[in-house]
Amino acid sequence: MEVHNVTAEAETFTCNAYLAVGGDGTATLVDAGAMPGVEDVVASHVEELDSVVVTHQHGDHVAELGAVLDRFDADLYAYADHPRRTHELSDGDVVTVGDEDCEVVYTPGHADDHVSLLGESSLFSGDVVVHDDGAFDYGSFGRTDRPDQSRERLIESLQRLLDRFPEGVEHMYAGHGGVFHGDVRDVVETALGRAEKRQPKYPDE
Repeated sequence: MEVHNVTAEAETFTCNAYLAVGGDGTATLVDAGAMPGVEDVVASHVEELDSVVVTHQHGDHVAELGAVLDRFDADLYAYADHPRRTHELSDGDVVTVGDEDCEVVYTPGHADDHVSLLGESSLFSGDVVVHDDGAFDYGSFGRTDRPDQSRERLIESLQRLLDRFPEGVEHMYAGHGGVFHGDVRDVVETALGRAEKRQPKYPDE
């Protein structure tokens, strides 16, 4: 499976949007991001897009979703309601990302509708856990200081993710920061340990 960060060249604030292309050509976009023209970048890699899966519906993850769906006849998978959703996600569902079957793990805390996609070798973690984001390296997590967010729920979500972790997950594609290849479980455990300290992620929290 090839995974491309199609918002890597963005000049505006956006999440990482990942285009996963399987060996059979099946193409899945995880999050659409907020970079104008992202649909053109997707089109530079594939002629057809089979599905879009959103980890959560914060603006930096879905601002360009409409443009992507206008360009491609793709199914939309989302946990929360969306006017163009074709498939409602629930905890424990299985979705295909590229050519990897991924379990949907409900991981709120940063967002009430947040899900992560956990496969045998890959984790698409959205904002619940990232490798590096300017606050922490090798294990950080989404902010939880806003009224609709909860550090306690995020801690529970990280533990839920670890409880379902298969052996051999070597690739982490997070909503922000860099892609990580290696012992993904250890990165998630490090993020959990930091979150459990209840310290502010940013000095102004």
